Parts: sequence; structure tokens; C-alpha cells
Amino acid sequence: MSKYSRIVSILLDSLPHIKLFNGATMVIKYGGAAQINPQLKEQFAIDIVMLYMLGIKPVIVHGGGNKISEMLQTLQIPTEFVDGHRVTSLEAMKVVEMVLSGEINKELSAFLNFHGLKAVGISGKDSRLLCATPKDGGKLGYVGDVKEVNIEVVQKLLEGGFVPVIAPVASADEAHHPGFNINADTAACAIACALKAKKVIFLTDTQGVLNADRTLLKSLSIQEVESYKQKNVIVGGMIPKVDACVKAVNAGVEKAHIIDGRVEHSLLLELFTSGGVGTEILRDSQ
Repeated sequence: MSKYSRIVSILLDSLPHIKLFNGATMVIKYGGAAQINPQLKEQFAIDIVMLYMLGIKPVIVHGGGNKISEMLQTLQIPTEFVDGHRVTSLEAMKVVEMVLSGEINKELSAFLNFHGLKAVGISGKDSRLLCATPKDGGKLGYVGDVKEVNIEVVQKLLEGGFVPVIAPVASADEAHHPGFNINADTAACAIACALKAKKVIFLTDTQGVLNADRTLLKSLSIQEVESYKQKNVIVGGMIPKVDACVKAVNAGVEKAHIIDGRVEHSLLLELFTSGGVGTEILRDSQ
């Protein structure tokens, strides 16, 4: 096949997907290597511009675990993880908010604006977008479970042609409470459910969900997800991701995707090619 024929073939393969997704809202959880590697970061911005130009409404929820860990280490504040969640003391919570809402959120918003988007950075505290209560009865400190999503601020931004960039920090029900550290996957799921988004997509540092023999599982039903968890095939930090996916599709999100953010333009490859590059999770009836 000639170079030009190959290009035409790729365009024809993507056309049905472009038609299907025009006007759709998609929530994208941005983290891992794609958030740190300068080349991948640049490509992510280009991918989001492409989605926007194709009539898709992207909403970005970012993590920042590596930078939080670096800052905690610099300040000599101890940190540990339980089932993929960072145990967050009061001192750590101040650092979490400083890094997520201050540094990463504004840096990412400015970067996307530089590439031609109208990106607006907010946190889950703004307009009480995310309201939470202590997770597991407070055993994880200031880690929260999202109990309420006031989605109006995000809807208004989308209606105005803006791209919301959201830091996963939540409000509490007390005026002087420092707030809650929300797992970014969980926050993305909650926002996708409230928006009734067509898709929620998680960029990770793995190929997707892997089988026991380390091969990629390209498509999973909710029932299969639970089976793999029981068999200890899905463990550790992948648990919050698949749990968020299951919750999202149960709440009406059409599909959830876990893709490898280390692959160049993985977002476009997953959305606009027939084969995709990651794992999709869908309801059992599909």
C-alpha cells in the first residue's frame, strides 16, 4: 500500500468515529508519564485540541501523585498508600492542595491555552463542584469519598466553549475544614456520571488491564472485572481505576477506557481507530 493510500485508509477508518462522537462530552483523567514527559505532554495538548476541533467537549481531571510525593519528601512529611489511596494527614493535605490546585492545575491550563484552547483551571472546591465525606470512616485521614457533585459550573464552562481543567480536591460540610484529597480516578468518574458523559478515559502508565499472563485485555464487562479482582489479577493501583470505570458505566456512561499514556497520541488512537490501544469497560448487556 502506498503512503497516500495508507493515509486515506486511516482517515476512512476514523470517519465513523468522528461522526459518532461529534458533540459528545468526554471526561479524561490525565496523569502518569503523559503529565511528566515533555514530549508526551505536548502530544496530549495537541490531542485535546484535535478533540475540540472535531466538536467533542473534553473535560480534564488531572492527578499529580509524583509531584505530591516529591514535595512531601522535600518537607519530610511521611506518606504511605493503602489500596492505591494516599493516606493523607492534615500536613499532607495542605501539600496536596498546594501542588494540585496551585502548581499543576494552573500549569496545565496555561499549557493548553498556549496551544489554542480556552482552558479554565478550577478545583473541586470551586462552586462546591465536589463535596465529600471521610473515606472508610477517616482511616485514610483526609481522603474523601465524593457524596455530591454540583456540576453547573462545568456545564456553564462547556456551554461557553471552554475546556475545564479540574484538580481533584473536594469541599467538606464544615466552613473551616481543609477539604479532602480525592483519588483523581474517582473524581473523574463522579464528574463523568454527573455530566452523563459519553466516555470517561483514564491515561495510565500501563497498557491497560492485563491478564494473569500479562497480555492486554482489550474489552471487559463489569462481571469480568469483578471476576478478575476476585482472582487477584486486578490488584493495587489498578483497583481504583477499574472501580471507577464500573461505577461510571453503571451510572450511564457509555464506555470507560483505560489506556497507556506513554504511547504517543494514545487518546486519538483509542477513540478514532477500530482496534484501539487500551482496555474498554462496558455494561454486561452490551
